[in-house]
Amino acid sequence: MRRYEAVLLDVDGTLVDSNDAHARAWCDAFAACDRDVSYSRIRMLIGMGGDALVEHLTGLPRDSRETKKLEDAHAEYFKREVPKLAPIVGARQLILHLIREGYRFAVATSSKADQLSLLLDITGVSDLCELRTTADDVDAAKPEPDVIRGAVDKLGVDCSRAVLIGDTPYDIQAARAAGVDTIGFTSGGFSQESLAGAIAVFEGPADLVASWARSPLA
Repeated sequence: MRRYEAVLLDVDGTLVDSNDAHARAWCDAFAACDRDVSYSRIRMLIGMGGDALVEHLTGLPRDSRETKKLEDAHAEYFKREVPKLAPIVGARQLILHLIREGYRFAVATSSKADQLSLLLDITGVSDLCELRTTADDVDAAKPEPDVIRGAVDKLGVDCSRAVLIGDTPYDIQAARAAGVDTIGFTSGGFSQESLAGAIAVFEGPADLVASWARSPLA
């Protein structure tokens, strides 16, 4: 019997090369709200939900009006980055391979639904990704486990039979809290060491497909 029945897919940094763009948008958002936060500090936290990132960097409560203002500003600045984005090599190939191998799969992301739609269009996989769980669907985004649990529920599988493919330590943290394993990608800019806790680490979608026979999905 195969180890897993279903695969959960992160998007930013996993299927589309957008982590740096998110960091730039957050820099602009903080500056617009008269807060000086360095790019390097922000970049280390990309992969968290926006409210968690703001709380970590500023101490503001996640449900505060200023947090919401910063999140809205980030969303607007990120829209300006969208035309510069590109899929990570092998993104569509990976999803088609999951289909050929008979895996059920769902998107599990800290992005909001409207932002996710843009990202999936850029990646060229909107037609393949019908099941989606976003920050809009849950009380708390990554590194909390809500998004992971929501995606598992939509797939109707046990957590022990699902695996998340993600690119940040916050993917691993969220998945672990939900009882789900993680396959890590370094395509999002985090080192293999930063992805400690993943059951396997690959460079990105193309590397996983090329290395399929030795992967946990074989």
